[in-house]
Amino acid sequence: MPKRTRNESPQKQAMREMMKDYLKNIEVQVKDGADVNSDMKDMMSVLLEGVLDEELDEPLGYSKYDYRNKNTDNSRNGYSSKKMYTSYGDMDVAIPRDRNGEFEPQVIKKYQNTVTQDMEEKFISMYAKGMTTTDIESHMRELYDIDISDSTISRVTDKVLPIVREWQERPLEEIYAVVFMDAIHYHVRSEGRIVKRAVYIALGIDMNGHKDVLGMYVGENESAKFWLSIMNGLKNRGVADILIACVDGLTGFPEAIGAVFPDTEVQHCIIHQIRNSTRFVSYKDIKTLMADLKRVYAAPTEETALSELDRFRDMERKIPQNIQILE
Repeated sequence: MPKRTRNESPQKQAMREMMKDYLKNIEVQVKDGADVNSDMKDMMSVLLEGVLDEELDEPLGYSKYDYRNKNTDNSRNGYSSKKMYTSYGDMDVAIPRDRNGEFEPQVIKKYQNTVTQDMEEKFISMYAKGMTTTDIESHMRELYDIDISDSTISRVTDKVLPIVREWQERPLEEIYAVVFMDAIHYHVRSEGRIVKRAVYIALGIDMNGHKDVLGMYVGENESAKFWLSIMNGLKNRGVADILIACVDGLTGFPEAIGAVFPDTEVQHCIIHQIRNSTRFVSYKDIKTLMADLKRVYAAPTEETALSELDRFRDMERKIPQNIQILE
């Protein structure tokens, strides 16, 4: 049977040979995952320091100790130690410096404290799911045996804020065919207490049929006054007109929309209309009612819908007289 060969790049083949020599010559043999982690951490540190030294060669114009080719008044100025957080554990890396302080490393940037963005993405993901910086610190210690301070985690999560702000303030289309507006209510921890908050969401469909979240805003609870401020914000971001606004039955909502976009047609969301229609119907009658009601709101044309609505009204005697009928 022919010997199976690996399809490897020359770089990986060279790395494999180097690792064979390394494993033969080290005094302590690799016995378990902890030893592998330790060796990987050391190798990563050596690799990063080598790349950083090479990075400094380019702006200086000469390699280390090659003074004959030096053609600059700048020079190397030793190293500064920087602690990096990796999946293999904490790692100290020697960052080369230049005398003029002009060197800006790219492999490990100035304020970067993780080798990859993977760790930062973990912080941001946990923070977005409601974990406090203290919770994240404890979680990372238990899972990865990494000690990271609250302030470090805060610096990482704060990186998201300019991106969020840029998204919230981005220019919008001049005209939207339909904008759906509603609020989602949820509970969140604030100052040691669990409180209720509302996330206001405006979802627009432009004149080409493309869907876009125009904005998300956090408030105490849903109110027409807050929606009015959102309408003004949309107008300031370039929205001149909304053809149809689809909303729930919040008191004062249509007036808030009309104050900013007076030509907008306001339609109540079909789900809220159905809820209003079934609010006073007993549970045992819901299925019968919905079967007839569906023929109205799922009709293919307006003419068919009106016909089904008339038929539905003729059947009112079969259901409680105080039900609110769709109009």
